[in-house]
Amino acid sequence: MTVDVLRRPALADRRARVAVAVLFFTNGALFANLLPRYPQIKADLGIGNAAYGLAVAAFPAGAVTAGLAAGILVRRFGSARVAVGGTLLTGVGILAAGLADSVVVFAGALFLAGATDAFTDVAQNAHGLRVQRRYGRSVINSFHAIWSIGAVTGGSMAAAAIALGVARGPHLLLSAVVFAVAACVALRYCLPGPETEAEPAADTGAEDSAPPPSRAPAASLRTGWVLAALVLIATAGTLVEDAGMSWATLYLSDSLHATAALAASGYVALVGAQFVGRIVGDRLVDRFGQRAVARSGALIAAIGMGLALAVPTVPGTVLGFAAAGFGVATLVPAAMHEADELPGLKPGSGLTLVSWLMRLGFLLSPPVVGLVADATSLRVGLLVVPLAGLLVLLCAGVLRPRRD
Repeated sequence: MTVDVLRRPALADRRARVAVAVLFFTNGALFANLLPRYPQIKADLGIGNAAYGLAVAAFPAGAVTAGLAAGILVRRFGSARVAVGGTLLTGVGILAAGLADSVVVFAGALFLAGATDAFTDVAQNAHGLRVQRRYGRSVINSFHAIWSIGAVTGGSMAAAAIALGVARGPHLLLSAVVFAVAACVALRYCLPGPETEAEPAADTGAEDSAPPPSRAPAASLRTGWVLAALVLIATAGTLVEDAGMSWATLYLSDSLHATAALAASGYVALVGAQFVGRIVGDRLVDRFGQRAVARSGALIAAIGMGLALAVPTVPGTVLGFAAAGFGVATLVPAAMHEADELPGLKPGSGLTLVSWLMRLGFLLSPPVVGLVADATSLRVGLLVVPLAGLLVLLCAGVLRPRRD
């Protein structure tokens, strides 16, 4: 990504950074308020693991179906407006899912929430990258860290509501209203103007920037391979996140017999450790390089969750999910950043493609884990987490090494 000359950010830029942080926070908190309610919803609807896995897969299915339209909406209405509008509609979908009285309504509401969440995800990252260009240095990881804070906050809100005996309807309605108001206030301080801003690297014509004809096919092939590897890296990160979102609470409550409030700590531990990983991630990447950080994190996730599954206890499983969250903390931001700089692609194309394709991990993971859980056990199904770590080890070579 090309950045402007380093300078002190203006007041409007600093306010815009705070506004984008609020959007990431609300995005993380909204869905996290629903996740600890999944065991209750599953029990109320009377469905098995396979049906449950297919139902929760409606969320990523909605995101995959609608994801490519996000770019059109951003160009038409602006990234800030799309991010806020998506937040409002996601809150409505989550509330409807929480109140669903049938698996069809539950899946349909999650499909709507997933579609609008995809709009928010692309739009808030696009606006975050605009802010980053204004700052002239990397700030995108900090936004993803704020997302993790929002997820911890939302999961903690849900755990508290469960412990206090608050019904799903009032709880999720309050969540939707609070975060909708926060997003609307943030909109006022986002960057004005068009999405396409002049950048030094974008001034040359396509003819000047294209490689020589004899080398163009090879360059395009390499770009394709690198993009595919980046998608796999980002997908591995989403597989681990989905394990926490869709299955951590269920595994702790059903398989390990933890209380409802304690069972929510698995997901909270994952996103909490993910937040820590993203806070320290920039410094680690600067010192050791993204490649080494990704490989080290993959080992931490694979070994930590592998040990937790090998010796199943409630404390060990919570720590295993924490290790997984810390290990994959920088994967999605790294893949998005690398994809945004791939040669031969229009600005933003790599980011959009990675954001869209990585959601296939969210789409495929829940039903696969559910089918494995019904055939064997959920403990076996959660092996997807250490396997995701091994996948990153295989693909991390496309990431940047340490800069001397």
